Amino acid sequence: MSKVLTVTELTVYIKQLVDSDMLLSDIIVTGEISNFKAHTSGHIYFSLKDRDSVIKCVMFRTYNSRLKFRPEEGMRVIAAGYVSVYPQGGTYQLYVEDMQPDGTGALYLAFEQLKKKLESMGLFDVSRKKPIPALPRAIGVITSPTGAVIRDITNILNRRYPNNRVILYPSAVQGTDAPAQLIRGIKRFNELKNVDVIILARGGGSLEDLWAFNDEGLAMAIAGSEIPVISAVGHETDFSISDFVADLRAPTPSAAAE
Repeated sequence: MSKVLTVTELTVYIKQLVDSDMLLSDIIVTGEISNFKAHTSGHIYFSLKDRDSVIKCVMFRTYNSRLKFRPEEGMRVIAAGYVSVYPQGGTYQLYVEDMQPDGTGALYLAFEQLKKKLESMGLFDVSRKKPIPALPRAIGVITSPTGAVIRDITNILNRRYPNNRVILYPSAVQGTDAPAQLIRGIKRFNELKNVDVIILARGGGSLEDLWAFNDEGLAMAIAGSEIPVISAVGHETDFSISDFVADLRAPTPSAAAE
């Protein structure tokens, strides 16, 4: 007769087999999200399913916080991680460490999701937009202190408004630190009340390069500004969340100065 095992002993044995399998330790799975639940801890729990099968999944906060998009019920995704056994439940599940939309770029999807959210909040409504003063006495510019953008803006403003002040708030316009610095610039001008209009400016680039201007916190800061804000990000064909929330969108930084 075979050795009698406790439930724990059997579960531990199965977990050891699963954890030692090279294929299951680094695996990529595609499927449709179902039973999606976001916990207050920041962890997310869901299942991935196809026509014939389903597997339980968990994505802990550390990895969830890195996602560029918001997973939703019914969304098709490609998930990467490892399979292990959850002893307390006696089940195997996929521990997801990275995830991408299947067929749609993560950044594009995140952009559309945030755009839809802010639009539903009324942040794009024309009725809430403040008028841009025709003859501003002082103009605040939030952009990089180096490069062609600030030179072009300064030259044009000095030509058009020679007696007016141009006040630069230096900020990163790309990278993880950029949104917080841009927000601080808006808040600082609102605290000092030393300008009549604020220009947020950055030259052209890819969607990734311009991503700082698709930040929800920045959108809320623009919407909450008592001073009118002009968004001048990228080229004429580039659109960012800041463009939709701002009181005026300029197709280029130079156009904003004009």
